This record gives sequence, structure tokens and C-alpha cells, in this order.
Amino acid sequence: LPYALEELVKTGVGSVMFFGIPDHKDACGSGAYDENGIVQKAFREAKKQFPDLYCIGDVCMCEYTSHGHCGILCGHYVDNDRTLEVLARTAVSHARAGADMVAPSDMMDGRVAAIRAALDENGFVNTPVMAYSAKFASTFYGPFRDAVGSSSNLGRSNKNVYQQDPANGNEALWEIGYDLQEGADMVMVKPGIPYLDVLWRVKEEFKAPTFLYHVSGEYAMLKFAAAAGAIDEKKITMETMICAKRAGADGILTYCSLDVARWLKEGYEY
Repeated sequence: LPYALEELVKTGVGSVMFFGIPDHKDACGSGAYDENGIVQKAFREAKKQFPDLYCIGDVCMCEYTSHGHCGILCGHYVDNDRTLEVLARTAVSHARAGADMVAPSDMMDGRVAAIRAALDENGFVNTPVMAYSAKFASTFYGPFRDAVGSSSNLGRSNKNVYQQDPANGNEALWEIGYDLQEGADMVMVKPGIPYLDVLWRVKEEFKAPTFLYHVSGEYAMLKFAAAAGAIDEKKITMETMICAKRAGADGILTYCSLDVARWLKEGYEY
């Protein structure tokens, strides 16, 4: 981890979001809030080695549950309210380990209020919350789900019951409004480029700090197309980032961050 973070810092990447895969997974995702869990250890090491690096914790359960869902299951459905307690506990464990910000990505109703209350009660009143507010039930997450092992575990159930319908852009505005009312400091639209219309609507409606998540499937398409010689990787990657900014993104989460930072450092101009 320190070697990877050193490369990021030297290249000019100032912030990083942590995801974790535990050695053991269970039905309730206990590894997510384990004080000695993989992400908690990573935060402590990161802040020890690079105290100025801004560290963000992805607060979810899908990497930690044996069934691959973002919450506690009740039959084939996620129990929203039981999951809130686990998410709040996870967020506090991240902050205690050194996270500068927490970012709930689970899409449970009421999670921002639960996390904000738990952070405040434990003395982390200045730890901001970046909510994955408009997170769509997208096929673009495929490579990430394969990496964390959740894609093969979902079985008969899916995430459509708590993530958003890709055909319904209006729902994104409702969800973002709720999260801001509950205390979110900033919000996110996910996936990225296929949802720039949603990003634009969010910025126009709320004027809140809004991030875009350029997800694993989008990254994979760029890499595979470049490897096949079908595109100019640098130009298309930079154009992708520019389009996100044009549509209103105040920040971009992307697997291309190291590439983009390196190209900018080399003096690359689009």
C-alpha cells in the first residue's frame, strides 16, 4: 500500500478512496466495521506515511457480505433499517482509523442521517459525508463486482430494489434532495459519462458540490479499446474528463486518475 500511495502522491493525486476485500465474508458484512479490518488498517497506514493525503472511505457492505448485497438480507430483499446501524458503525470505524471523509454507497433510505448522527455522537463532527445519491442499477459496474467477488453471489436477487432505474432521471433528483436534507455535504452521480444529463440536472437544481464517478466498466472500455488500437487513449481519456467537468462535476472519481495526473505532469494538452 505505501508504494502505491507514494506513486499517487508523487504524480500529483491528492485524494484517494479506499475499498476493501476481507479474508472472511459473512451474511452481515462484519468485516466492514471491524476496527482491525483491511480498510481500517489501510487508513492508519496511509495517514502514518502520508498525513497530507486526503483519504475517503467507501461505506458499504457489498465487499464484505457473503451474498454480495449492500445490506443485510431478509429473504431475497435487503432490510433497509437493520442495515442503517451497520453502515453508521462502519462510517465511525473509518473516521476513527483516520478517514478524512466517508462516502456511503449503499443506497439505503435514511443512511445519511444515520451516519451523520453516529459521527457526531462519536466526536467526528467535522468529518464530511459524500453521499452516493444518484447511484443507478448499472451494468457498468461489472469489473468492480468481479474484483470484489459480488457478481457471482447475488443469485436470484439483484440490486434494482435499492439502486435507481437507469430510465428514471427524475428519481435521482428526489434522492439527492433527501440526502442533502439529511446532512450530506456533497453528492455523487454514478456511473459517469452515460449519466451526464443527470449530473447537469443535479447541478442546475441544487447548486451543491457534485461529484461524478467514472466507474470500472467505463475505464475497462477505454483500456480494451486502446489495447485493440481502436482509439487514442490519452485524447479520449482527457476528453472524457473534460466532458464531466463541462456537465458540472466539481470532482471526478476515476480509475484513470493516475494516468491523467501523469499526463498533466508531463505537460500534455488536449
